[in-house]
Amino acid sequence: MELVQTLAVILDSTIRLSIPLLCAALAGLWSERSGVVDIGLEGKMLIAAFASAAVAHHSGSAWTGLGAGMLAAVALALVHGFSAITWRGNQIVSGVAINMLAAGLTVILGNAWYGQGGRTPTLEGPARFAELDLPLAGTLKEVPVIGPIYDIAISGHAAPVYLAVLALVLTAFTLKHTRFGLRLRAVGENPAAVDTAGVSVAGLRYAAVVICGALCGLGGSYLAVSQSAGFLPQMTAGKGFIALAAVIFANWRPVPVLFACLLFGLLEAIAIRLQGVVLPGIGQVPVQAIQALPYVMTVVLLAGFIGKATPPKASGLPYVKER
Repeated sequence: MELVQTLAVILDSTIRLSIPLLCAALAGLWSERSGVVDIGLEGKMLIAAFASAAVAHHSGSAWTGLGAGMLAAVALALVHGFSAITWRGNQIVSGVAINMLAAGLTVILGNAWYGQGGRTPTLEGPARFAELDLPLAGTLKEVPVIGPIYDIAISGHAAPVYLAVLALVLTAFTLKHTRFGLRLRAVGENPAAVDTAGVSVAGLRYAAVVICGALCGLGGSYLAVSQSAGFLPQMTAGKGFIALAAVIFANWRPVPVLFACLLFGLLEAIAIRLQGVVLPGIGQVPVQAIQALPYVMTVVLLAGFIGKATPPKASGLPYVKER
């Protein structure tokens, strides 16, 4: 029974830690499926984390903070869209600029408004998302194996966790089974054919960019208003780039993206549990080496799979309408 409890706790930590990655990876999936490369996921998550924490602090409502975080991320996404779609600029440069802008702007505003080294005040009470107990969690608690996993790992998460799962389901269904999803995927493969059919290439790509911003906003807000109790400078800690690696590893498909993010979340959960543990014949492993596990795995996966992954054919290519 203790083993089941331990596995349930690890799975619980894995889910909690993978949610920001899942949101950012789905965001990158939407954008890149439409042909717009977006390495600014990190910056959009960071600006969302700051905006959500600041608004949640002043309003006293976590939901208001979530809305503000999503709006802030969408605003940055539209800046990227304007640069990449309307002006047909270099998408990589635009993404880097957004990351730099968010990193500097959040610290400057945080210092100017709160004077705490870029931090926001600690969020308490309704300014943070509370954990939600799913139906029958208490009833099934005593059932062997299934009960502890459902009670500890599946139930008891904050609302953004379940919103992220819903976003995954909607993403998988929309891209595969709807006209909008079919057209969006076609824009990423052959925008000229879509344009010939009388469908706006720019309109579809802007729609994908906005969805990308909203999902980044959900992930960034979760970091600040649920997982943590406020905003900390650089609190995304490279999650946007790990999410990009997850998208490549999953070959731009929604369900494999989930498993890739869970893998990274599991590595981070294991790294947290291994801190301070003494291994036989090795001794105590340095904390820095353990914390580097997810990033090392990112490099390993990219080195092993980037050559086998097949991105959308028009990915990163501005579309110029033929006259």
